[in-house]
Amino acid sequence: MLPLRDNIPTRRFPVVTVAIIILNVLVFLLELLLQAGGSLGEFFMNWGVVPYELTQQFGLHALVTLFTSLFVHGGFMHILGNMLYLWIFGNNVEDLMGRWKFTIFYLLCGVLAGLAQVAAGPRSEIPAIGASGAIAGVLGAYLVLFPRARVATLVFLGIFVRIANLPAVLVLGFWFVLQLLNGVLSVATFESGGVAWFAHIGGFVAGMLLVWLFARRPRPPMRFYPPRR
Repeated sequence: MLPLRDNIPTRRFPVVTVAIIILNVLVFLLELLLQAGGSLGEFFMNWGVVPYELTQQFGLHALVTLFTSLFVHGGFMHILGNMLYLWIFGNNVEDLMGRWKFTIFYLLCGVLAGLAQVAAGPRSEIPAIGASGAIAGVLGAYLVLFPRARVATLVFLGIFVRIANLPAVLVLGFWFVLQLLNGVLSVATFESGGVAWFAHIGGFVAGMLLVWLFARRPRPPMRFYPPRR
């Protein structure tokens, strides 16, 4: 399932969400230049979260990477997928929290997601990169705040593809279960790299818990559709 849009209008322009997307894109353009120069791998090692550095060589630089890693991506599909999810779900969460609270919430979820990945493989020397841990926190918050929202979703049924308006609790619940299953299956091959499943899991749980400190659930009846005539 691939979400395309939701049906909740925002009251104001999502400045922080858009700023985060722009910053990620700018860093990715820098990565393309570094790749052409053959130094992209070094960039990942310097600014990604390396669990071994945090647990065995703890220092200021290792702490800084918990933040910088949130703006580094490993390819076009990596950044496109992350930014799509952030745009669909981040604007509404920002709308309820407010800009400053959302900024703190996003970064905090990202840091906790990074620490969850470190805890899952504390001696790994493979850098963890990407905004997906922080965005997972946004998804967790969205699930708490808007469980009954409808999400236009691209559903793949074998060779058939259709767009269905599904409840957010189904779309995001399915996403989280998928992260859990892949996380369990990845334990045996953790040291070989791949998707940081435990960052997704940690970020999502952090978002569901922290949202109560940063936003109030919208009170019913909150209309997502105009009344019928």
